[in-house]
Amino acid sequence: MGAVKRKKPYSVRSSGIHGRGVFAAEKIRKGTVIMEYKGQRASWDEAMSRPHSDPGDPAHTFLFELDDGRVIDAAVRGNAARWINHSCDPNCGTFEDDDGRVFIEAKRTIRPGDELCYDYRLNVEGRLSKRERAQYDCRCGARKCRGTMLDRA
Repeated sequence: MGAVKRKKPYSVRSSGIHGRGVFAAEKIRKGTVIMEYKGQRASWDEAMSRPHSDPGDPAHTFLFELDDGRVIDAAVRGNAARWINHSCDPNCGTFEDDDGRVFIEAKRTIRPGDELCYDYRLNVEGRLSKRERAQYDCRCGARKCRGTMLDRA
C-alpha cells in the first residue's frame, strides 16, 4: 500500500488583508511547523531581473531573504506559503534551519478559519520616496499596527 496522504491543516482563499491568504482548516497548536516556504533559490540580482510577480504592483513579490544573502523566489516552483500575508500581530513566525530551509511555525494556537500571518519586516535598500514607502503600507488591521510591512529596527 502507498503512504497515507495527510490532509493539509490550511487552505488558500481570498483574504481581507490582501489578495489571497492562507487560513487554518483545523486547530493548529502553538509550536506546530505548518509548512516550508518553497521556491527557487536565487541571488538577489537574479531574482530582481525576473518579471514582477504582479506588474500592477511591483512591490508585491514572493521573495524570502535567506541568511546567506540569497532569496527563495516562490514565484518559481513555490507553494501555498507564498500566500501567507503580513501582520503586525502575527500568529505565525518563520525560521531558517541549518540547511537554509525556511519554515512557517505557529506562534500561538490558531483557530479554524483564522488567517495565517507573519511579520514580514521587509528591508529595502536606499531611501524611499513617500510614494515608494506607500507601496509597503500595512493592511493587517491589528490593534497595534505599525502601518508598514517594512522593518523599522
